[in-house]
Amino acid sequence: MFTGLIQDVGRVRSIEKDGDWRIVIETGLDLSREKIGASMACSGCCLTVVDLSVEEGGEDWFTVEVSAESLSKTGISEWTDGTRVNLEPSLRLGDEMGGHIVSGHVDGLATLVSVRLDGDSHRLKIQAPEALARFIAPKGSVALDGVSLTVNEVEANVFGVNIIPHTWDHTNLSDKQVGDTLNIEIDMLARYVARMLEVVV
Repeated sequence: MFTGLIQDVGRVRSIEKDGDWRIVIETGLDLSREKIGASMACSGCCLTVVDLSVEEGGEDWFTVEVSAESLSKTGISEWTDGTRVNLEPSLRLGDEMGGHIVSGHVDGLATLVSVRLDGDSHRLKIQAPEALARFIAPKGSVALDGVSLTVNEVEANVFGVNIIPHTWDHTNLSDKQVGDTLNIEIDMLARYVARMLEVVV
């Protein structure tokens, strides 16, 4: 489980594409707290740490493996050496709960439609896949590339979010260009409410 509050923006060091992808990610996170087998949200995708290194005086790194299924459902297939990745370790008992409950199970790929300045913030318009649009509502929550955000407005399958300067400066959202894709995870509560309504009807 995660909160959608990004703790570091890592960088892809290398990718091996022989079978399942093995991706090495450099990070400023304190990896001495992590273990092999730990879960790490990488731009919203819950991945398992299969190797890690804490380098004296250098940048720590960890390795994840990504299956063909995950590559087909997320934007990881677009990563290259140097790609910046939003990182959040899994919640520990006693951690502060901010953001919203994020599972790290990406529902699909959304598309960035527009970006405009609004004061010091950035307003983004996002096109969601048709199948997910019914789960997105004004003032509801959504995770984009692992970032917990509040939905401002919705029109058909396009919704708006506001990115404050801190989030813009401390996530990879500032790297995105119009037409780029983002991993999207809808709010877990919205999913279950919709399912309950389907059963009742």
